[in-house]
Amino acid sequence: MSGTTAEPLDGPDPSTTARWLERHRPDLHPAYLLHLPAARDAIRHRLVTAFDREKIKAPHGYADPAALLRAMGHDRFAAEVDNSVANLALAHATQPRPDHGPPAITRPAPPHWEQLVVDGHPLHPGCRTRSGMSTQDVLAYAPEHRPVVDLVQVQVPPDRWHTTGEGLPPLLHLHPWQWERVRADHPWLRPTGTRPARPLMSLRTLAPLDDPALHLKTAIDAQLTSAVRTVSPAAVENGPALTAFLAGQTTTMTILREYAAGAVTTDAGPDRRLAVVHRQAPPPHAIPVAALSAPSPAGGAPIAMEAVRLAYAGDPRPFLTDLTRLLVTGPLDLLDRGIGLEAHGQNTLLTLDRGRPGALYYRDVGGIRIDPTSTATPPLRGDIAAIDPDEPETTLLAALTVVLGQIVGTLAAATATPPAQLWAAAARTAGDRLLRRETLPVKATTSMRLATDPLEPIWAYVPNPLTEHR
Repeated sequence: MSGTTAEPLDGPDPSTTARWLERHRPDLHPAYLLHLPAARDAIRHRLVTAFDREKIKAPHGYADPAALLRAMGHDRFAAEVDNSVANLALAHATQPRPDHGPPAITRPAPPHWEQLVVDGHPLHPGCRTRSGMSTQDVLAYAPEHRPVVDLVQVQVPPDRWHTTGEGLPPLLHLHPWQWERVRADHPWLRPTGTRPARPLMSLRTLAPLDDPALHLKTAIDAQLTSAVRTVSPAAVENGPALTAFLAGQTTTMTILREYAAGAVTTDAGPDRRLAVVHRQAPPPHAIPVAALSAPSPAGGAPIAMEAVRLAYAGDPRPFLTDLTRLLVTGPLDLLDRGIGLEAHGQNTLLTLDRGRPGALYYRDVGGIRIDPTSTATPPLRGDIAAIDPDEPETTLLAALTVVLGQIVGTLAAATATPPAQLWAAAARTAGDRLLRRETLPVKATTSMRLATDPLEPIWAYVPNPLTEHR
């Protein structure tokens, strides 16, 4: 719903990034070079496992993932992967030393959870692709580098302003990277000030420092992971009405409301490059599920292990049983109504009550799919209304497959617990919809990047580890 531009933009490769750092940030250059081989290996692993999972034939003998893609004739995707390697190495090069303080989940002032996630998407070879952004831009704006970003507040002529939901005055929040790229073509937009904010996991969504209850989803003409993250007219129209509708459909999780949205209008209608969504922020202690696998600022162990030690005497299996129950209960209840949430690790957040999974939160309705014949929904624009009746279930189960796989991998590595035991623990509360399937879907992100239309969903299917290890 929000990222619909398919063509990639240019971005620096590992060598270009190294040269820039050597000249402009010599303090980071040695650390970047140190982390570069591991970053290249990590991206190559994502790529070759995707080839296997998605049944893509590939040549052998290439240690460099971009070189492998070029040998296959996929120059466009090779450039994205090169950029991903560079930005992943850069992310690790700037991480602070552990503070050796108390567990992060017990601190009265919790860390900025979203900025702890260094590695990005656990399966996507483009997990750190920021095509269109320079190395300097990435350091200035990407959440893993922990910046504060000065959003530009722009006064819009009232007759060129379209707003939905509770309504917004004609004042648009623009990401500063975007402002520099649109200002010359729109001289009638008048900057009136700035608003400091911290970028969240998605980079283009930010938390203003002056309002802890608000998140702002802005438009950026850069490709982040797999799409250019503008804010489509469908997002402006759907968000407020759809999140209000979803909030009334569940009592087992909290839907974070999109209270209002706004866009500058041109002759073609609302402009996806000049739009914003105002969203309800989660509580400060709500942790994105993806951050459970991130290293704690207290030390090298992942955040999930703090909960395992605090509430489960170091045994990850009952923690995973409780976590799975929380992750599936609310989303499966909605699926029974024909609503398939894209409940991946960035969109779902949870609280930990003295280490035990407590409440679940969901944000961003752009990727959800709804069976319009099964529930009375508000009018929907874009592709949210499913054409295939299986699409809502596929959308949800694909997201849960990745989430559970990531946390199983994290806990297995941190505790030396056999993955089979962890999958068995998850199976206890996974629910019949997951357990009755011999295979589970996964979005075939590499096949999608290689396709003529990189945004059309393609699915791969993997053996169901929940059923195998019950």
